[in-house]
Amino acid sequence: MMTSRHPSEPSTGLGAALALPVSVVLCLAGCSEGNAPVPQAVSTSRNNAVIAASGKPNTTVANSPSATTATPAKSPPRDVCGGQKERPGPRGSLKTKAAAGAGELPTTIAFGAGKWLWLNFWAAWCGPCKEEMPRLLAWQEKLRKAGVLIDLAFVSLDDDERQLERFLDGQPAAGVRASYWLPEGGTRTTFLSSLNLKDSPELPVQALISPAGQLACTVQGAVEDRDYEPMAAFLGAKK
Repeated sequence: MMTSRHPSEPSTGLGAALALPVSVVLCLAGCSEGNAPVPQAVSTSRNNAVIAASGKPNTTVANSPSATTATPAKSPPRDVCGGQKERPGPRGSLKTKAAAGAGELPTTIAFGAGKWLWLNFWAAWCGPCKEEMPRLLAWQEKLRKAGVLIDLAFVSLDDDERQLERFLDGQPAAGVRASYWLPEGGTRTTFLSSLNLKDSPELPVQALISPAGQLACTVQGAVEDRDYEPMAAFLGAKK
């Protein structure tokens, strides 16, 4: 270790260097105290910033051909209805809500009327519910063209009636302007229980009622584009 100098001793110049032992002079040129590595010059480059954040060298050069992002692979279809057994479907009348000028819905849903019925449980506060509505409407038309007799019924679980009404009033002509409504209470509990659902399920929820009126399939969560093919096959759509 270097010894401190007296304030009266010269601090610079060749004489000061020559007065030190040769080993100390060599150490000053190529090592530091305690054999620690000599600090590198600070750099603000992106490469060094990545190294500092991850602790690993960044081997990819920005804007180089090797830095291009690979196209993500498409997700495989899900067997969303596989392995489910049929059980008795729901019964009973439901409240309805409709935007001004929209046609009123019948108070009783036609279960077992010789066609499939797709029930979609949603709420005006549920983002994924609203995002999938155009997909479900398009699927209904696509399935009908593929030979499937099917109706689509939206069932709101909103507790705030005014929020539900505002949503329906704000829908375009081709959107969801009328819906069945299950506010909190005994009717909701009974209806959802018949579908083996909790009183306040995580939304959205899909329920497929067979032409014979049996609950054939339930799907927890929103459906995606990849789900159409397996669900169409389950419903007997023609290719």
